Amino acid sequence: MTGRFVTFEGIDGAGKSTHVDWYVERLRARGIDVVLTREPGGSELAETLRELLLRRKMGMQAELLLMFAARSDHLERLIRPALAAGQWVVCDRFTDSTWAYQGSGRGAPAERIAWLEAWVHDDLQPDRSYLFDLAPELAAQRRASVRAPDRFECEDVAFFERVRRGYRERAQADPERFVVLDGERAVPEIRVILEEDIVELCNT
Repeated sequence: MTGRFVTFEGIDGAGKSTHVDWYVERLRARGIDVVLTREPGGSELAETLRELLLRRKMGMQAELLLMFAARSDHLERLIRPALAAGQWVVCDRFTDSTWAYQGSGRGAPAERIAWLEAWVHDDLQPDRSYLFDLAPELAAQRRASVRAPDRFECEDVAFFERVRRGYRERAQADPERFVVLDGERAVPEIRVILEEDIVELCNT
């Protein structure tokens, strides 16, 4: 079986982390060799940059460049080798997050993001992206109940409204790649949809 590149996307607290480990286990139950990773992070250098991105105050431009620096190393060290070996790669966030957070959320110019994306991975896009969609107010309540906030999670509701809008625009522009999931639905209902889509991916 050829490798597949699958990403999980959504605003913080929308529910993707609830399902990503389960999704990987369902793939392994089918005998699929799968690597689970995350962004920012996934390689030694990228994990170091992750700590800066989540904890250190910085401007929009520095944030954008560090995101792509981390992604470049992640691709070189982990994602591309795994896909070349025929493994599936499941990644918690990828470049759609940059478009949503740094683009729609922070106001980074679209042409700059597009240029960096083309430079870093013009030849590679996810085969499937699951977008967990949820109202920012509800997402904030969920986050507050489980962990202390990082630098992004400290942003106000208006920021996350912009991020959510950015994600929706990405999904509308590429409906064949995206599966949009209602974050308010019960966990078993969402997993039925994910299981059905695993079957479809395995058969293509």
